[in-house]
Amino acid sequence: MSKNPPSDNLMSTPLLPEGYFVPKSRSVHPSTRMRQLLKSEPYLFGPGVYDATGAQLVMYYGFKAVYFSGYSFAMGHLGTTDMDIYSSVEIADGARRAVSGLRKFQLTLAAGDPEKHTPPKHVDIPPVVVDMDTGYGNIFNVQRTTELYVNANVAAAHIEDQVAPKRCGHIGGKALVPVNEMVGKLKMARATADDCGNKDFVIIARTDGLSAVDAPESKRGMELAVERGLRYLDSGAPDLLWCEFPTSDRGPVETFAGEIRKRFPKANFAFNWSSSFKWFNDPNPIKFSELGEMGFKFIFITLGAQHANGHGLSVLLQSMAKNQEQGYIELQRKEFEPGTDFPTKSHHFFSGVPYHHIVGKQFDAARLGKEFMEELPEEKVV
Repeated sequence: MSKNPPSDNLMSTPLLPEGYFVPKSRSVHPSTRMRQLLKSEPYLFGPGVYDATGAQLVMYYGFKAVYFSGYSFAMGHLGTTDMDIYSSVEIADGARRAVSGLRKFQLTLAAGDPEKHTPPKHVDIPPVVVDMDTGYGNIFNVQRTTELYVNANVAAAHIEDQVAPKRCGHIGGKALVPVNEMVGKLKMARATADDCGNKDFVIIARTDGLSAVDAPESKRGMELAVERGLRYLDSGAPDLLWCEFPTSDRGPVETFAGEIRKRFPKANFAFNWSSSFKWFNDPNPIKFSELGEMGFKFIFITLGAQHANGHGLSVLLQSMAKNQEQGYIELQRKEFEPGTDFPTKSHHFFSGVPYHHIVGKQFDAARLGKEFMEELPEEKVV
């Protein structure tokens, strides 16, 4: 292996032997990197995931952000819906494991697989944005949760103005806390991140005012959503503003952004390109590029991984129910078809076995050097 990095964007790391390299962005804090991307990109898109494997796949395919979805986490972690049934500690730990998995996966890809002539792949670690729901209680719950997120190297989080227990933004019956209470939560999140030493931590303020049925204010609908959004930006705490929209219609999106920018011309927004909408029935679905032009700098699909995993696993299970072992063989044929790129087809490579062999040898770990690998025919095993 070369002693010098083949690119100015790469550097060595003590977690790989001499001659292996990782992107220099590895040493940049995720929050700082997210702020850099928000400034340099027309928009930042984060596919929604709920575990480390999903986050690693997002990274493998070159996406520049990861969205750790609360609804997806509720389904994947507890098999339930998005109504604040899990706790702050649970989702913070899930996010921590996802961030840790991304850092490990960067090393896995950088090591490649010398035995199977798989070259190193150098991929940046995408910053992870995590759902904080309502903060899981009062301002002191927000303080604790923010500290957990910051210490987990999460790049950003969003807080919403619903009462607790909240509900998914696309489930009816939403109620809002008073504006001052929400502003207090935003300020507490900002103060906690700053106190923890992460002044770059990105805070997203979400309002469900557009479709809430219960709020302290007398006004409802767009007027309420805009007023709430302005109050949150007035506090100086959030970096982005998110209004939850009830349908895929573009009119309300344009109206909300336009009204907010009358007072805050440089306001930046987040947009949930929601899995709850039947986009395939929309004759003119709003494009990411259009949203970027309107100031929507962070865009995400909340339950993308849940729907993809549910679809893929359902196809496999249906096939095996009908054709037994042939159903799984058909899956493998698709995975190993020439010209395809499915990194999980070799679960050994994806989970980092070659990396463990290389580094095990470097640190003289018992039976972890490559000399302990069985010589098995490549056409027989992954």
